[in-house]
Amino acid sequence: METTLRKLNDRLSDLPYRSVVAVAGPPGAGKSTLAEGLVLAQDDAALLPMDGFHFDDAVLRDRGRLPWKGAPDTFDVGGLLSALKRLRDGEDAVAVPVFDRDLEISRGAARIIPRRTRLIVVEGNYLLLDRTPWQSLATFFDLTVMIDVPEDVLRDRLTARWQHHGLTEEQIARKLDENDLPNGRTVRDESRGADLILRQG
Repeated sequence: METTLRKLNDRLSDLPYRSVVAVAGPPGAGKSTLAEGLVLAQDDAALLPMDGFHFDDAVLRDRGRLPWKGAPDTFDVGGLLSALKRLRDGEDAVAVPVFDRDLEISRGAARIIPRRTRLIVVEGNYLLLDRTPWQSLATFFDLTVMIDVPEDVLRDRLTARWQHHGLTEEQIARKLDENDLPNGRTVRDESRGADLILRQG
């Protein structure tokens, strides 16, 4: 992690005063850990997680998409675009949602990003996805990072994650094979090239 953060810090020195960095990768790649570490290592930095823009379970249930929560169409991309535009426009303070993984819900306006923030780190699976409407995000990013992790490593990490949340072996197998790993392949196969690729595992 220390070496990875050092690589990123070297790239940040070339960016404008207020910059937006996108950290993308498949589920279980370590995006949150890397993004949080990057924010902690900087002065005046803030984290903007894509997961905060999950549609609520009630919405997904109405659309018949709840079993596939986490797929590209289960996020409010327009909401994320709006937040990024407001941050770019220099609003005094922008309230953003944060996903509560323990409760599996997004908490609206759970974090405030003030205008003085120098670095905004956005993290999420589909930030570099080359399909509508995700590709509209590209204009807001000053630096893009992709974390590349072999699928067998992702499987082990995701299994441990869902065990921690109390799922049975059968539930975990279904989540991995029908949702998490297919989503990871979407990230791998349909994302634009990143400025920096970090290979792990």
